[in-house]
Amino acid sequence: MSQTADTIDSSHWRTELQRLVSALIVPDELQWKSIGRKDTTSYMPRILDKIKSRWARIIEGPSTEVDVNVRRQAFNAFRTVIREHSADIQSDEPPPVFDFLQRGFNDKDRSVRVDAGYETLYLGINSLLESGVKDAVKETLLVSIGSIGRDAQFELLGLVVHCLISQLGQDNHVLKGLAYTQLLEIAKAQMKSPYILVSPYLSQVATFVVSRKCTNPMLIFETCRFLSVHPTDFISVTLPKTLPYLFANSEAKIIEEISEDLRQTILSLFMDHSHQILAYVYQQHGPAQTTGSLTFIRNIIFRGAESKSADLTVRGMVQSCVVALLAELVVVLGHEHEERAALAVDALRKVQRSITDDTELEMSLFLKTYMLGIVSNLNEMLQDVHGKKSFPAKKQILRGLEALIVQIGPLVNEVSPQIMATLQTMFLVPELAEVTLSTWYTFLSTLNVEDVIPHIGTTSAAIVSAWSALSPSVRESAKKCLHHIVFDVGSTVRNDAKAHLNEVVDLGHIPELSEIHIQLQSVRIWDLHAQLQKILDRCSSNNITVAQVALAELQNFMKNNQASLIQNLAAGDAFDPLIGSIQLTLFQVVTRDGEGSDTLRRLAFECMGILGAVDPDRCDLNSTDTKMIVRNNFEDDAEAKLFALHVIQDVLLDAFRSTSDIKYQGHLAYTIQELLFLCEFTPALVVRNRWNGLPKHVLETVSPLLAGKFKASHKELPDLPSPIYPHQKTYREWVQLWTAHLITKASNDMAQKIFGVFRSAVRNKDVGVAHHILPHLVLNILASENEEDTGCIIEELTAVLKDQVASDSSSTPDKKFLSAQAVFTLLDHLSAYVRVQRQDLPKKVEGRRSRGNSEFAIRQQQLIRVDSVLSSIDHELMAKAALQCRAHARSLMNFEKQIVSMRERQPPPPATDFTPYYERLHEIYAQLDQPDGMEGISTLILSPSLEHQIRQHESTGRWTAAQSCWEVRLQQQPDNLDFHLGLLRCLRNLGHYDTLRTHVQGVLVRNPGWQSVLADFQVESAWMIGAWDDVHNITANIEHEGPSVVKARVLLAMRSGEPLQVEESLRKARLVLGAPIAASGPSGHRRAYDALVDLHMIHELELIHETVSKLPPSSQGRKSAIVTLSQILSARLDRTLPTFRVHESLLSMRRTAFSLSTVSRPSITSQIGQSWLASAKIARKAGQWQTAYSAMLQAQYTNARFSFMESGKLVRARGEPLRALQELENSMRLLGFVDNNTVDLTREDEQSKRMKAKVRTQLSDECSSQYRNQAQILLARWMNESDRYEASYVLKQFQSAADSAPGWESAFYHLGHFQDQCYRNLSVDDKSNRGIKMNFQTIKCFTEAAAYGNKFVYQTVPRLLTLWLDMGERKVTAENPLFDKINNVVANSIDSIPVYKWFTAFPQIVSRIGHPNRIVYLVLSKLISSVIREYPRQALWFFASVVNSTKPTRQQRGRTILDQLKNSPANTDSNFPNLITSLHAMIDELLRLCDYSIGDRKTLSMRRDFPKLLGMKESNILIPLQSSLTVNLPPVSSMNHRDKRHNLFDPLSPTFTVFYDEIEIMHSLAKPRKLTVNGSDGIKYMFLAKPKDDLRKDARLMDFNGIINKLLKTNSESRRRQLHIRTYGVVALNEECGVIQWVPNTIPVRPVLLKYYETRNVPAWKQSKELNDVTRHIKDGTDKEAAELFVTKILPEFPPIFHEWFVETFPEPSVWLASRLNYGRTMAVMSMVGFILGLGDRHCENILLDTNNGDVVHVDFNCLFEKGKTLETPERVPFRLTQNLVDGLGVTGIEGVFRIACEITMQLLRDNKDPLMNVLDAFIHDPLVEWEDETRKRRRNAKDKDKDKMNSATVKPADLRSWAKTALRPIERKLKGLYSPTNVKERTYGGITRGGEDEREISTSNLVQMLIQEAIDPANLGKMYPGWAAWH
Repeated sequence: MSQTADTIDSSHWRTELQRLVSALIVPDELQWKSIGRKDTTSYMPRILDKIKSRWARIIEGPSTEVDVNVRRQAFNAFRTVIREHSADIQSDEPPPVFDFLQRGFNDKDRSVRVDAGYETLYLGINSLLESGVKDAVKETLLVSIGSIGRDAQFELLGLVVHCLISQLGQDNHVLKGLAYTQLLEIAKAQMKSPYILVSPYLSQVATFVVSRKCTNPMLIFETCRFLSVHPTDFISVTLPKTLPYLFANSEAKIIEEISEDLRQTILSLFMDHSHQILAYVYQQHGPAQTTGSLTFIRNIIFRGAESKSADLTVRGMVQSCVVALLAELVVVLGHEHEERAALAVDALRKVQRSITDDTELEMSLFLKTYMLGIVSNLNEMLQDVHGKKSFPAKKQILRGLEALIVQIGPLVNEVSPQIMATLQTMFLVPELAEVTLSTWYTFLSTLNVEDVIPHIGTTSAAIVSAWSALSPSVRESAKKCLHHIVFDVGSTVRNDAKAHLNEVVDLGHIPELSEIHIQLQSVRIWDLHAQLQKILDRCSSNNITVAQVALAELQNFMKNNQASLIQNLAAGDAFDPLIGSIQLTLFQVVTRDGEGSDTLRRLAFECMGILGAVDPDRCDLNSTDTKMIVRNNFEDDAEAKLFALHVIQDVLLDAFRSTSDIKYQGHLAYTIQELLFLCEFTPALVVRNRWNGLPKHVLETVSPLLAGKFKASHKELPDLPSPIYPHQKTYREWVQLWTAHLITKASNDMAQKIFGVFRSAVRNKDVGVAHHILPHLVLNILASENEEDTGCIIEELTAVLKDQVASDSSSTPDKKFLSAQAVFTLLDHLSAYVRVQRQDLPKKVEGRRSRGNSEFAIRQQQLIRVDSVLSSIDHELMAKAALQCRAHARSLMNFEKQIVSMRERQPPPPATDFTPYYERLHEIYAQLDQPDGMEGISTLILSPSLEHQIRQHESTGRWTAAQSCWEVRLQQQPDNLDFHLGLLRCLRNLGHYDTLRTHVQGVLVRNPGWQSVLADFQVESAWMIGAWDDVHNITANIEHEGPSVVKARVLLAMRSGEPLQVEESLRKARLVLGAPIAASGPSGHRRAYDALVDLHMIHELELIHETVSKLPPSSQGRKSAIVTLSQILSARLDRTLPTFRVHESLLSMRRTAFSLSTVSRPSITSQIGQSWLASAKIARKAGQWQTAYSAMLQAQYTNARFSFMESGKLVRARGEPLRALQELENSMRLLGFVDNNTVDLTREDEQSKRMKAKVRTQLSDECSSQYRNQAQILLARWMNESDRYEASYVLKQFQSAADSAPGWESAFYHLGHFQDQCYRNLSVDDKSNRGIKMNFQTIKCFTEAAAYGNKFVYQTVPRLLTLWLDMGERKVTAENPLFDKINNVVANSIDSIPVYKWFTAFPQIVSRIGHPNRIVYLVLSKLISSVIREYPRQALWFFASVVNSTKPTRQQRGRTILDQLKNSPANTDSNFPNLITSLHAMIDELLRLCDYSIGDRKTLSMRRDFPKLLGMKESNILIPLQSSLTVNLPPVSSMNHRDKRHNLFDPLSPTFTVFYDEIEIMHSLAKPRKLTVNGSDGIKYMFLAKPKDDLRKDARLMDFNGIINKLLKTNSESRRRQLHIRTYGVVALNEECGVIQWVPNTIPVRPVLLKYYETRNVPAWKQSKELNDVTRHIKDGTDKEAAELFVTKILPEFPPIFHEWFVETFPEPSVWLASRLNYGRTMAVMSMVGFILGLGDRHCENILLDTNNGDVVHVDFNCLFEKGKTLETPERVPFRLTQNLVDGLGVTGIEGVFRIACEITMQLLRDNKDPLMNVLDAFIHDPLVEWEDETRKRRRNAKDKDKDKMNSATVKPADLRSWAKTALRPIERKLKGLYSPTNVKERTYGGITRGGEDEREISTSNLVQMLIQEAIDPANLGKMYPGWAAWH
């Protein structure tokens, strides 16, 4: 070097060297000047050292400079060097380069280790070991390698093992032994067996070893010896790894040897592993190598084949395994090295060319054909179906999937469910999260925008739910996915895509996602209601992750919007439907099972607590049922295919889309695939109607499965004993095994095809599929004729039922309960089948009579077989089993059947035989929480047991009486634990905690073993009296997890103040307290209500703790925080079930929580006092005087404000009204609320003096104006009712309250009501003078009240209208100057009162349109116009009778108002004029339909006869249903009664969409026309167009009933019983015709009874001459004779049979019970309303039964206002209550349910006399046509007497009004309770006298008793007209 340097210009080579070195060490710089230029020897080493240090920095430098990519590139460079200079390192000593490589082997990143290890070690160390270096060097290398292997992991260990195994074939025994020893040492150090050590690297090792089988046989022998396996087994096991290499490299000799060793043909070897072999072959470089290998394969197979004619083509070989082959290549697409991945891409192209002739076919289209199979194969690999794979291997598979998605492009959407399932599953594995998200992003970005939408919610939910566990790098990938969804998808021009961004879960709580969250919020456009609904939709998702995230979002949403939204939704008499949706959703969530359900339940329980224990009577919790009943036993192909589609849509699809278990998804995919094929859905042939009828999301999921090639392997079932149930340990095992067994017993070909595909799907951890198809399977088998299978099923069912009542049962409680529920579900399905068949078969016979009755006979036989199975099950066993597992309705049904059977025996058993059964019924009703039923049963028991009395007392809240009973029982059996528990329950409900605590302590002294059972009572009594040490000791010393114990732990945690402890105790408490909810099922809201109360309570503890522990330092801030909390707590209490037990438990816990505060605050003390006041109030209302008094004392002790008001109410409630008034007035006088100078007519005693002193101490601070006003109103009302004060003084009190409370509705209402009362009491003369001023004040007050609230709308608006309009009609009052002021007040109120309040009285307003006063009419027309303008779709239907009136004045005024509205400039730009035109065009057509000449035609054609009406479809005109035309007032407690966001009308009210062509002509005299329409809600509606019928009467009666329904909802007792009247739409088109809604799904009572009498061979009445003779004798006889004949001669001929209709129509027990309760209660309500209205003609054709729910529906109201009393045979009963109607009420008859409903309804009607009479006021001012006819008739009769006075042609309005008032007067008197129980002959109007000595006001209960007695009196019934059929 130095010599060369001497001869070469030094500057030249130094310059070149400087350039090269500088490039190598960038960015470092070398200080060249400091390096000596002359000393070449030192110059070069310094430069080399610099290069070396730079390379060291490349490997070991700081992470900011040297990342993974830098290190990989460095080792790639070394790899190239070693490959090019491998000969240079084959020296006697290992080169220093290996020291450098050692660093790469130990790198933390796998990709770096791979680049440092693979080829370097192979090419380096292996070259040395195979070279001719000295054995000593090889020995050193082996030792070095062994030392590396002892600590090596992952790939490095594999390389070491491979190197050492390669030396086992050495001829040198020392080296061979050393390699063997090193391997053993490595296995020992790694703590693995040799085989386990080698197995991860078996692919490389086996290929190396087997490929040398011929050249080095010792290698395979020694290797197998090390692994302890036989060589043949080793070869067999490693075939998938070795054959690809051997076939590709044409190793014919080795292949032949393997074939001989394994005794397999080469063909079979190839076919078994063809996909792996061909994958390897196609990856070879260049087409020549691949072609050569394929030729070799073909030749060797052909040579070894037995049949030489075998046609082996490349295409045939590839097609035989194409899916698996492509899957193998896709995996290689994910290889880390790009060159390997590129080889896989080339391989795919080669495969495509091999099997397709289309050379221009794109790769994406080629792969699309096979993508479902490819993805399924990849899923199996990821799920380790074919052997466990390492994480690196799975990462490669996922990268391969990503590459496949890129290759296919948007078409990959067809397999999106499978891909999403894969991604969700793999994302949960931390080691795979990053690569999974990369694939996920690629998947989303590849799809078209519309195809991304279904995955938005799932993707965002998966990311958000796992966010906290993600590493920073994975979070970046996740953020990328979300960014794409929100920004890329959200920025699309398609509006619906933006709308679908609502599916993205809430991101606001993750700071890193703030940018995305802000963008998301800017795109979303929704109000809180819409947001809540969207969250609920996501909570119902079958995807567990989506549901979890949605529940967390719901939790935050409800917390943040508690005051602004939830309180408004859950307010009033009927909650917003969203509350029901929340509750139903949460109940469905907690009953879910499977993986992740615990988290779901925890979140759902917390949400339930936030919502609170909402009153189930005020929210709608109806869930949709998608079950299907197969009527034709799978013998009808069309029905069978519908069933297959039903199962796919409602069962399989949700499970398929939501499951993350890929194996289970495969089973489901197979099942769906086969069912689609059965439905004749194939890629080539899709049955269009059925296919296009499927929802879009269904089509998207199942479309790829049309071409699916899923297969399922079915394991043979073992021999099963019968019954199966006793031999299975769990419910899941039993139901799955029994279902699988029954699948083999399916009865016909179609059933076998359908059920056969479920074999794999039902044997899974999810029992949902098995549970769903089991009832269908059982029904199919029972309907067949196989007696053996039927017997086995009965045995199985009986075994389950017997296990419920067996005392020695070994089954777990879960197994027993769930199995019984499954059996009951199955029996319900069979019962539903029986019901449907009984309804359908008669229709089928009638429709197919011409084709014979063979089909009917088959169906009839199937029905009989199924029904016989149901009948064969022992009723007593069923009843006992049902009672045991809490299926109370079923138990009740079966016990009643036994009682009915006993009653029908001849002779009947003695009464004592019934007592045990009655006691059981009483117990069942108690469990069902049906106190009415208990009351009814109690009347049947002559001598009730002590246990019976206890149940009765506890169910009605009479805890003191129950306590006495328990004490008696304890005297008899002092050591009975149950009796002690009963007594403790009473003491707790009475609030006697000191007594309770003492009793528990005494019991535990005698029975210390009862500690855990009594722990709940013990700990509750301890915390109630503040014994916190005892609470701590009790909770610390027991493991019991009862409700009170977990609450105690929460209280202790709150007392400690430790946040973490509080949080943990709350979490555990919710899980324990919510457990009963999960067990109650989705419809178990009432059964689990106590648990809901507990969750409600736990949330309030959390609220109180958070507020009190974080009170602001300022007094104003503290007060504000406490006030806010108080408002929230008050609203929460108001929305619970209004019972003493519920309210007191919540209030008691609140007091305890507030008392935990360590710092005494006046605001907290005030809350405790208000809570005591609330307890006193609810106890008073419950009639628990002592408890109320105790709470009152506590409130006074805490100086609760205005406790004197509650004290006065309590005194008054206990029957001392004067004393109550005295105390109230004295207290108010002390406060200065009452003028002390006023003379008090009541005397003052010593007690009142003490009361004054107490009030002074209580009210030392300033009182709120609200309470002051309430006190003033209360005082004024009590003064008025006492009749001890001058009216002027009372008026002053009312006026004072109104003056001091501007804007308070109640004050103005009571002031106006008082004025109105005074007016009513005036004489006739005074009414014309003083009365005008009173009316003015009344109207003024009522308009103010109506403007400020809606609590008294039905009292104020109708009354002010009546007063105003009546005054305007009277000339004297109308001319009074004060009337002008009244007119102005009303005119101004039109604008000040919200229009919807006027709408409530719109029928009354419309009836006065003919008002004679011009000035009044101007205001009235303005009012009418404002209502129509605001609510045209509803109001115009009411206005139809005016516009088309037969009276000119009414018609002209109506048309004028509409013309003005249409032509108003304010309405010209809206659709309003068109709506008026369209609606009245429809009304004109309906009028034409009514008046159309029929002749003898039986039908009319809409298309031919009324084409204009037919053309009005889709006109957006509202269908006139009663529900659509009734306004829903905002809740009284609503924050703003003017809130327009409240839905005053149902937003989903249907509109006309289709008119059916056929119009049926009914058979009655008037020939009404029945037309059918379809609504926009998809429901079919039918109406009768009735000519010659004044439907105004029906319309007003529906209004009247509508008001009653609203009143029934406001009363807690009626609301709890769901009392209501069934209403229907009525539209009077004019005075002579109208349209009335046909009530669907109803049947008259008469044909029902005739059918059952016919089955008993009881002849109809007309067929019996003897019975006709009896009726003649009854008619002519006395009442006593009539009664005797009726009872002895008629009733025995017609035994009551109506109960059979309920059993047959509603065979499912829960539906049977609900329908019978509906029947009894709707009949009771309408009986009372009918009595009040004087409704007659209640024969069995005018009373309908709803076949869906048992409701009673009354029709035909022509006989109103006591008209029945004027008939030729006067009606003598107040309502129909004949023996069959009583029989339908069940065992209890009229007692219990019916009587109590009657009493509640009657009391409600009497309490609301004024608003009800106001509705009927329209009859006076718009009289009925029949009254006009009756007046004319009377005039004609009087004409002969005085021809000069009468003119029969005209009727004066005054006469009609007089007639109307006469007709309505009895109604008013009945509402006052004035009734005369005299004989019917002495009555004027049904017991209502016009004045007399016997007239008196009767209590409600007595009145109901008298009416019932009259209704069932045999004399009255006997004297009824025979056509009325009193015996029915």
